[in-house]
Amino acid sequence: MTGVGLMCGTSADSVDAACVRIEGAPPRLDWALLSFTSTPVPEALREQIFRAFRPETGTVDLLCQLNFSLGGIFAEAALSAVRAAQLTPEQVDFIGSHGQTVWHIPPGSGMGVPSTLQLGSPAVIAQRTGILVVSDFRARDMAAGGQGAPLVPFVDALLLTHPEKSRAVQNLGGIGNVTYLPAGRPEEAFGFDTGPANMLLDRAAEVLTGGRLRCDLDGKLALSGRVRWALVEKWMAEEPYFSQKPPKSTGRELFGVQRCERYLAEMAGCPKEDVLATLTALTTKSAAEAYRRFLPAMPREVLLCGGGARNPALREMLARELPQCRVGLTDEAGLPGDSKEAVAFAVLAYETLHRRPGNLSAVTGASEPVILGSVTV
Repeated sequence: MTGVGLMCGTSADSVDAACVRIEGAPPRLDWALLSFTSTPVPEALREQIFRAFRPETGTVDLLCQLNFSLGGIFAEAALSAVRAAQLTPEQVDFIGSHGQTVWHIPPGSGMGVPSTLQLGSPAVIAQRTGILVVSDFRARDMAAGGQGAPLVPFVDALLLTHPEKSRAVQNLGGIGNVTYLPAGRPEEAFGFDTGPANMLLDRAAEVLTGGRLRCDLDGKLALSGRVRWALVEKWMAEEPYFSQKPPKSTGRELFGVQRCERYLAEMAGCPKEDVLATLTALTTKSAAEAYRRFLPAMPREVLLCGGGARNPALREMLARELPQCRVGLTDEAGLPGDSKEAVAFAVLAYETLHRRPGNLSAVTGASEPVILGSVTV
């Protein structure tokens, strides 16, 4: 089958689309990346998304309109990937759309009824592309008592397990998450969200530069700053999430704007370089501590993906925290880091259409493997 996977991360600056040809069945899938495109999210729409992230501004009328507006840009992104693959919509079997997460309440968080909300109307995507859409992947896992995330470890196990050496696949998106892959045993894959990644860094860079920067480009600010380790240790000790045992997941509701404002207030008067260095250290320290506490064993290598994989400050600090591991990129294993999550949702949609489970109970805590997603034709 030929499908398109869509992913819009917590930065909400673009919609990534991967056109993928897939055949076979677990434990072996044969796949080929036909194209990868990234469609920018218009600034006005991005501002609406960020309003929706905050309980005090995410009004019901905003959510209603945003659901359809996002469906439109997701459709545009899918068609862009189809054209880049030199295909027509009639030659594409499906679209797998994760949607834009605006709120996520995992079990055990104490934040209310376990639930999740991703926007981006699949009906709009299907209507504008003429292609079947699989969406709403998290909900079924949560209905089975799971965290609803991370879901990508299922795909990591299929595509990145090495026959001879253990690996950790570390995503550095808005949130950090890890998949542990024991050598030659994809059925024993294990993973969870390690904590914050670009979410805090991007917000801090934007605030500290008066909106001039949306991120610490190439980690330049962090690399020229001094880490305030006392604050890193304090923040890790104060936040229960870091010591919570997996299965666990988190997001903007815990490490979003409100948390960033608190950390910035505690660093008031510090140079912006020191602030970014300290927040970067929190990301890498929390990930490394999670490895030591919760992984079955320390992996031989750590493969990075997500936007943070291009940040030299994050890479260097993580390598220092994990001196016994070789730190590289998923690109080395044949799966480009920029397209990895979009590829993953194409694979998950493929599994849905074959009526096969797409979650790992050991990762999400669901009571059983379940078929993910809803289908819009």
